[in-house]
Amino acid sequence: MIGTRFTKFIPGGNNTSFENLLKIFMQLLTITSGDVSEALNWMNQLDQQYKLTDGNYGMGDFIQELKDKNYIEENEENGTLIITKKSEQSIRRQSLEEIFGKLKKTPRGNHRTSFTGTGDEQTSEKREFLFGDSFEQIDMTDSIKNAQINHGIEEFMLTENDLEVEERDLKATTSTVLMIDISHSMILYGEDRITPAKKVAMALSELITTKYPKDTLDIIVFGNDAWPIEIKDLPYLQVGPYHTNTVAGIDLAMDILRRRKTSNKQIFMITDGKPTCLKEGAKYYKNSYGLDRKILNKTLDQAAKCRRLGISITTFMIARDPYLQQFVREFTKTNNGRAFYSSLSGLGDYIFEDYIRNRRRRVK
Repeated sequence: MIGTRFTKFIPGGNNTSFENLLKIFMQLLTITSGDVSEALNWMNQLDQQYKLTDGNYGMGDFIQELKDKNYIEENEENGTLIITKKSEQSIRRQSLEEIFGKLKKTPRGNHRTSFTGTGDEQTSEKREFLFGDSFEQIDMTDSIKNAQINHGIEEFMLTENDLEVEERDLKATTSTVLMIDISHSMILYGEDRITPAKKVAMALSELITTKYPKDTLDIIVFGNDAWPIEIKDLPYLQVGPYHTNTVAGIDLAMDILRRRKTSNKQIFMITDGKPTCLKEGAKYYKNSYGLDRKILNKTLDQAAKCRRLGISITTFMIARDPYLQQFVREFTKTNNGRAFYSSLSGLGDYIFEDYIRNRRRRVK
């Protein structure tokens, strides 16, 4: 029988004490860069202040259940508690649900475009067979019908002119490099900017690996230098005593994208500050006090190179300083890219919307 079954509502009945505490624990792991001891210490303080547990289920029970369910384990070298791969994936999944909402998985992960061609999804349109069309595209029912009309039933024959083909959506694959600024300014002035950046990176990586597995996502961090990191490293990401070498980050991103065979290539750059550093040979040229013209010119040169290579750069600025916004506008104009001036809370929405928008276009 098709219908809806109603039951008595029990407050909190869908979540156990462990599941409620696990969500808080995963958030704290992101903030503490994967430090289990510090996250548990914070949870104990929260429990004392806000009574997270009751007399039947305490923090000791929660810690034991974390071990039993393989969320944490002891480091064999020094005996400290560390998170497992299961926890790393849970953090990414929770970030995805928090930032992008619950997204349904699809069996294929390519991006829909406004073009037709050899794709995975049928449309309602039909056309005559053309050289190069695959056998799977042929609509056999309509083709046989055409053959009966054109040649009759008694001398039945099926020719190329009888064939009809089902048009399909051409789906594009996209290669994305996500650049994350880990300079010291990401935690200056009492504002934690690195945690929202990490959450967005984890959510985007989970989105791409689950919903669009044919796409590629590379993640790089940049301070005085730039280097790639793996998705599993994201929960542990921390800022350092670095300046901001945007040139090094873009140069590494271009090098990665040159090796990708896709036609759609893009860079997402999350930053809160101005470029303040260049590497000249073995030495670093630094200027933290203003928009240094020498550094800016090198940065704009990189933006122009990306434009010539067909690589768009989308800059997500999590700072509101007018003079920085002026530089970003100049940088964006040079690359013919896009820029978003986002608060920390809106960063995920901007990146999600821009990623979805970009996957519908086709770069020629």
